[in-house]
Amino acid sequence: MSAQPDLLYSEEEEALRAAVRDLLADHCDAPGVIARTESDAPHDLAAWKALSDGMGLAGLLVPEALGGQGATHREVAVVLEELGRSVAPVPYLTSAVVATEALLAVGDEELLGRLASGRTIGALAVGLHTAPGAAVQAVHVEGGLLHGELSGIADAAVADVLLVPADDGGLYAVDAAAVTVTPQVSLDLTRPLATLTLADAPGRRLGDAESAVHRALRAGAGLLASEQLGLADWALTETVRYLKERKQFNRPVGGFQAIKHRLAQLWLEVVNLRAVARGAADTLASGEDVDIAVAVAQAYAAGVAVHAAEEALQLHAGIGMTWEHPIHLYLKRAKADSIAYGSAGAHRAAVAELVDLQAP
Repeated sequence: MSAQPDLLYSEEEEALRAAVRDLLADHCDAPGVIARTESDAPHDLAAWKALSDGMGLAGLLVPEALGGQGATHREVAVVLEELGRSVAPVPYLTSAVVATEALLAVGDEELLGRLASGRTIGALAVGLHTAPGAAVQAVHVEGGLLHGELSGIADAAVADVLLVPADDGGLYAVDAAAVTVTPQVSLDLTRPLATLTLADAPGRRLGDAESAVHRALRAGAGLLASEQLGLADWALTETVRYLKERKQFNRPVGGFQAIKHRLAQLWLEVVNLRAVARGAADTLASGEDVDIAVAVAQAYAAGVAVHAAEEALQLHAGIGMTWEHPIHLYLKRAKADSIAYGSAGAHRAAVAELVDLQAP
């Protein structure tokens, strides 16, 4: 029988959380993030440099021998909670988690070292909506040159190297300069999507694509739950704070019983989300029961994150509907995350298959 997952945070993880939160308070304040979404450069590369170069967080999953930190998914989950809390427009999930996991699967030490330093940003050229185990769109390869078009690629605009699945079953490293990157209209302006067009793009074969992509998407889905946790926790905390200050009929709005019931229900959902997110992170770190833990986490996380953001929007009333208030960033991120690395429905179907639960 496998050991029970450890859902608690260690002292080191709490210290990491505090350090990341302080850094993001300086780099990713709400007005700054909103301003970036209105610009031609939505990614905050200064914040990325501070996280990756200054704190070494881009290499948490990379072994120390290759220039990384040799940490586990538990520490990465804490970082993602804080990134979700500030909807930070940095390519952490896509480069430091998904692309890194793909490279760990194929064992490319040179690229791993570059991504661990943070000076090179990687992106897996698979649509953000793709669930672990789902069919993956591939490009055609002939004579080491790649041809084709891929859409829905997250953070491709700032990637230096793209990891591209090809129709010969291989995963290829392609210099982003050799690819035409066309921005797509994205609901979540803090994690923009793009279409990649490859025309005679030279690529270096890294290894088998199927196993690498599955490992990368599974880690992405499991750790996305921690980002959704950070987002939901921010929405709940900020809403409670606002309702304590906002008065109606000469009393705090949060004192009305109907509002208390809504907040209590949301608190229970966030607590449950913390449990499944921590469970997914711990099983990814231990390697035991990973598929079921990730599927359970994503089957639950999307609905809670969206509900928390919707409640925050409604309970902030008029001010929540303004562009200047950051709630709209959180709602858009929550909605986009709800289909990232597979929808909740896809993960519920995965849970049913894993536990041999037949549909009615």
